[in-house]
Amino acid sequence: MATNPASESRLSARTADEVNEEIRALWLRCGGRLSTDQRREYQRLVTEWAAAEAEAHSAPHRAA
Repeated sequence: MATNPASESRLSARTADEVNEEIRALWLRCGGRLSTDQRREYQRLVTEWAAAEAEAHSAPHRAA
């Protein structure tokens, strides 16, 4: 599957917490049983969440 630069920049624009909220909403909407399309969406969201987590942990810490 090819990725496109526009979607990659969108992925890094959201925090892991924001993506996690969307994951939770997906599970609530589907009642805990994912259809094939919902499973694809879930996998995309988990990948986005992992990228956001990695980015957050690799960013230099700022002193307050």
